[in-house]
Amino acid sequence: MKTLISRGKAWLERKKVVGHLYLRLFFGGLTTLVNIVTFVVATHAGMSWWIANFVAWVLSVLFAFVTNKLWVFNSHTGTIKALLWEFSKFIFARVLSLGIDYGFMFLFITILGMGEGLSKLLTQFAIVVANYAFSKFVIFKNKPTDN
Repeated sequence: MKTLISRGKAWLERKKVVGHLYLRLFFGGLTTLVNIVTFVVATHAGMSWWIANFVAWVLSVLFAFVTNKLWVFNSHTGTIKALLWEFSKFIFARVLSLGIDYGFMFLFITILGMGEGLSKLLTQFAIVVANYAFSKFVIFKNKPTDN
């Protein structure tokens, strides 16, 4: 996976499209894709949407932490303690967005009777905004960007 991401970053650099905005969009899009694909595969495998949503959240959060830390916000921690603090803030913020995720999923599926896949897709708009705000202003807030 690291090689694939490194190749993707190198390709973006060659195309001169690397800027903080493009990195956020690129890796945010990949994180959203990880979330949606995991959700769809899990629900098609017979999991309830409640469990599938949690599995998708876990995988996308792990993917997002690594990509946000290393490439989007270029965050470098000097100690394990600093890394764990950063990771704990990241997880806390993502738990908040998981609450938003479940709230919208419940609204769309249970109350409005929408399909699970469409509900997941629509919910991602709110999640992307919330996750970006948490990362930019809380978790990686002191990291330099070119914006």
